[in-house]
Amino acid sequence: MSKAEKRSFKLYSKRAGGSEDALFIKLFDALDRQKEYDEEAIFRKVPEIKRSQLSNLKRNLYRQLLTSLRLIQSSKNIEIEIREQIDFAQVLYSKGLYRQSLKLLQRSKTLAEEHDLTLLILETVEMEKMIESRHISKGMEGRTGLLTAQSEERLTSLSNQVKLTNLSLELYGQYVKTGPIRNPQEAQHIQEFFESRMPALNFETLGFVEKVNYCKCYSLYHYILQNFPQHFRYTKMWVALFENNPIMKQFDPETYLRGMNHLLTALFYAGDVERHETELKNLERFILQNAESFDTNLEVQAFVFLYTARLNKYFLEGTFSKGLFLVPELEEKMARYDAHLDHHRRLVFWYKIACLYFGSGNNDNCILYLNKIINYKAGNLLSDLQCYARILHLIAHYELRHYYLLEYLVKSVYRFLGKMNDLNVVQKEILGFLRKEIRTSPTSLKGAFIKLHAKLQQYQNSPQESRAFLYLDILSWLESKIKGVTVQEIIRAKYLERKAE
Repeated sequence: MSKAEKRSFKLYSKRAGGSEDALFIKLFDALDRQKEYDEEAIFRKVPEIKRSQLSNLKRNLYRQLLTSLRLIQSSKNIEIEIREQIDFAQVLYSKGLYRQSLKLLQRSKTLAEEHDLTLLILETVEMEKMIESRHISKGMEGRTGLLTAQSEERLTSLSNQVKLTNLSLELYGQYVKTGPIRNPQEAQHIQEFFESRMPALNFETLGFVEKVNYCKCYSLYHYILQNFPQHFRYTKMWVALFENNPIMKQFDPETYLRGMNHLLTALFYAGDVERHETELKNLERFILQNAESFDTNLEVQAFVFLYTARLNKYFLEGTFSKGLFLVPELEEKMARYDAHLDHHRRLVFWYKIACLYFGSGNNDNCILYLNKIINYKAGNLLSDLQCYARILHLIAHYELRHYYLLEYLVKSVYRFLGKMNDLNVVQKEILGFLRKEIRTSPTSLKGAFIKLHAKLQQYQNSPQESRAFLYLDILSWLESKIKGVTVQEIIRAKYLERKAE
């Protein structure tokens, strides 16, 4: 809790009063002073609390804390405010004040309609129908058809939203588990899965939230298929919906931020540096202008999306050394938000930091961060990233001439990829090269690099093999070995060449 929230709770608790409440306030003070939960310390600090009371007191304190936080949020969160108004309407109804209850429901419904809150609209309509059906009011005859039509309309909208959010969740679960498609069979499976579950909808007739969920589904679907032009198209539509509807941008900033994150990712994969920089500035501006109103959840999301885009900017420009200043900031923020970061985000950040060090030629620190991923107990989570972390780990050791380790590490990676069922053509070529060419003489090595580069280049535009080049720019590394310059110089030269076009 923030200092302001704690202060509000103390004011709220004083109004609650009562001897039992005085005990839960003392319990709160005792817990607030602890860095780690210590039950024995509570009994020493507050001897009035008996051991048999503690469980009930903690439950009561938890309820009172949530009530206090709800009161604070009711003025900031439109959904809580509307639900509160519906509760008030229920109280008025129970007092027999039917007309006043209907007026309050009408105001609540109007507010919910402004923010396209289908579930709350349906709830208000259903309560209006209940009151009208039980208590004949003036003008009821004209309202019967209207309420029925509103109920049917919102029921259809809600059904669409549920189908779309279910599909989006299932697609995301598939992506987190395995990453993008790995072969034609997986592509066919995803296509059949998507087509069987995507409802046939006319985009133009949908409400705002339905349109956003529609775009989210198609955006993620095309991302998994590695169809980046279509992925960009739907993420752009997603963000444009918010840009054209400022009230929704302020009402649901999290979905807007997620849309911006997907848009920046699409531009990163497209290598569109200029538009990536423009959208990054738009994201930075939005966060700066709204940061004070962000709750903890939004703070965390803003941090994740902003720093991901900032890291990607240095990858695009080939300025890895310049981007290293971000690492201490990123580490500090990851520690600050540790309790709120999911495993997925943590692994992605570690991999990006490792790539930053690899690109800048600091292979020791690259290995340090890759070891965090390799030793992390993540199960099958982001198996794609785990696979390429191990391959980059091999390459970093190769750069450091740890030849004595490579033979063992190559076998270990083969075993891991076998378990993951993820050994594709590009991986086979890289691992085969490292195993065969470990002790090749420097005079012969350049030819081996040229040969491997030619082999891998033919897979660069293959939908099933392109994912290898998204996680690891192996071609730029090979070019650096062939030309005798750093990876950073190669990628920087490519960036300047694109910019000059």
